[in-house]
Amino acid sequence: MSETALLFESLRLMLIGMGIVFSFLLLLVGILRVMSWAAARLAPLPQTEPAVPVAGVGADTELPIAVIAAAVARYRAGRRAAP
Repeated sequence: MSETALLFESLRLMLIGMGIVFSFLLLLVGILRVMSWAAARLAPLPQTEPAVPVAGVGADTELPIAVIAAAVARYRAGRRAAP
């Protein structure tokens, strides 16, 4: 076989392989879309009611915020003192 024939044969084989891979990926995307559609249609997400805020929740979050703020201030003060 000549070099030109080998080159064309390898190009043809490459295009066939790329076409098969591309076709498989298109098939995979199609199957996933159909499965997503079927899952949404057959098993819809349950409707949940929005959470109602509980009175007095703010007092529980003040202490952790103060602790975090103190830790950040101490870290920054230590970074300034270091050479």
